[in-house]
Amino acid sequence: MTSSPSSATATPAAHPLVVRTRRLAADLLAPAAERVDQEGVPASHIEAVKRSGLLGVGAPVEYGGSATPAAVVRETAEILAGACCSTWFVQTQHHTPVKLLTASGGPVRERLLRPLATGELLSGIAFAHVRAFPRVPVRAIAERGGWRFEGTVPWCTGWGLNDVVLLAGVTDAAEVVFAFCEAREQPGLAASEPMRLAALSAARTVSLRLDGLWLPEDSVVLRTPQEDFAHFDRPRNTNASPAVFGVASAALGLVEDVPEAAGAARALRARLDAVREDAYALADHPVPHERIEERLALKTRSYDLMRAATTAALVAGGGRAMALESRAQRLAREGLFLLVQGQTAEVRRAHLAHLGD
Repeated sequence: MTSSPSSATATPAAHPLVVRTRRLAADLLAPAAERVDQEGVPASHIEAVKRSGLLGVGAPVEYGGSATPAAVVRETAEILAGACCSTWFVQTQHHTPVKLLTASGGPVRERLLRPLATGELLSGIAFAHVRAFPRVPVRAIAERGGWRFEGTVPWCTGWGLNDVVLLAGVTDAAEVVFAFCEAREQPGLAASEPMRLAALSAARTVSLRLDGLWLPEDSVVLRTPQEDFAHFDRPRNTNASPAVFGVASAALGLVEDVPEAAGAARALRARLDAVREDAYALADHPVPHERIEERLALKTRSYDLMRAATTAALVAGGGRAMALESRAQRLAREGLFLLVQGQTAEVRRAHLAHLGD
């Protein structure tokens, strides 16, 4: 689903995709979020996301995407995460594979980019383990005109909802090989039972056991030295996440509904808006690898405000907030999850140092 030329210059709040996302959140995601939290993200939610055009936000227009400005992408992510963090987490996996395909020139681009951009297919990811280097949980071995993968993928979200998954392994020469495979059990690939987690169990996260999974060369989207992957990956993880602002804002919405909490809500909202503005200004900086310390400082401040907002929602809700069907309690657990989602050693060190100040 593509945007009109004029919509690309609209403010984020007025952009057609943002308007559509707000409607999806209000009509479907938020009303069902507590049930989904307990029962799992249903296929119907993913079908609605596919129809919305959200899966093509970063894809080229010529492939059926909308090449949406970064500010609009962030706004839609905030809305989704604030409405149903589990649904947001499943669909957010999709955008990195689309980004890699957009930048690639191999045959897999022509096979997969259009169906991923239009929402015909949903992609998962299975490469967070590459950040553990020099430990190598999954090895990639060149074999028979393709690649054999051996090891264990600790985390793969959206299993049973994804159509394809972007897998990565590391060679003996410290090269990372990214390749697509069908998201199903097959020779050389077995999935665990869905994990029971303190938050976002609904997102259907499994581990994958790879025992000689072979993928052809034309399934490969990228081969790159591990050092180059780390350099590419660093800005994504040092910038504050829109999901953090989305969950914090949703929690403050609950606080604002309690008259005696209005003053606290106003103060927290003002602080959240200020950090959000600064964090997004840095995210838009033309040199993504500059001002890393400042990015990390804003990221940890966003965590502080999310914790304060979700705590305020719990306090304002009183004993009712301890019920599993409580929105405040769900948002608080989702906030805990976001503290470690996509965490790298660098982010962990910065966050712990901040907490110890």
